[in-house]
Amino acid sequence: MELRVLNYFLTVAREKTISKAAEVLHLSQPTLSKQLKELEEELGITLFIRGNRSITLTEDGVYLANRAKEILSLVELTTSNLLQNETISGKITIGAGETRGFEFIGSVIHQLREIHPEITFQLHSGNADDVLEKIEHGLLDFGLVINPVEMQAYEYLQLSLVDRWGILVNTAHPLAQKKVITPGDIQKNPIMASNQSFVDNQLASWLGEHFEQLNVIGRYNLLYNASLLAKENIASILCIDGIINTDNTDLKFIPFSPPLTAGISIVWKKNPTFSSAAKEFLKLIEKEMTK
Repeated sequence: MELRVLNYFLTVAREKTISKAAEVLHLSQPTLSKQLKELEEELGITLFIRGNRSITLTEDGVYLANRAKEILSLVELTTSNLLQNETISGKITIGAGETRGFEFIGSVIHQLREIHPEITFQLHSGNADDVLEKIEHGLLDFGLVINPVEMQAYEYLQLSLVDRWGILVNTAHPLAQKKVITPGDIQKNPIMASNQSFVDNQLASWLGEHFEQLNVIGRYNLLYNASLLAKENIASILCIDGIINTDNTDLKFIPFSPPLTAGISIVWKKNPTFSSAAKEFLKLIEKEMTK
């Protein structure tokens, strides 16, 4: 399977027709059709369902498209980091959950760019499970994750910062009058919870006997869309503080009591093959953490 053919395949998947894809790729339609047919024969699967006006991906086609994007992204990143001269340059890829701890990463990026302006960054937002999976596959250099997560397979540094758990509610919600939320306050109330692994265990420990009465009506990956449900007063959102700006809105964050906090760690793969740019980034993080 050639990278060139993978690019052809992704272009057809994006353009929906052979004719448009051939035009974008500056190929003849017969040549492009032949390349795709040979790819299907090589893999022994059908990638496209060919309709009268457009083509759609089969289930196998969707899987290959997702993997092809990751493969080509990794090739681009590797090439970028190899094509360096005496100036330290290249791209650093960072994945992060929604946490105010990213302000620390932002300050490090700012300092690093002042020293090495040729370095660029690519950011990926996702929960800890998603970020760690991409680190494992070499698609991210670093990840900023909210604990608890399994760290055995990774190198990591724990930041001195912590995130504070609570709920996000509409200001018209009955709980909005409270200054803190106790375990008994949220039982049976419709709530949305994070779908991150290990979060349930942490919340279960805090809720104690009230965990069984927890009325989870849905899960979220990133907080913004979930916050819109709180805005509509559909549910309370179990979340960490500071991600959604509640100033001058009809939303309110209320912290848990007793407090429930989560540490923040920056992680990377064990025995990594870092670019010079990534090495400089890690050095600066370690330096900042010793101040």
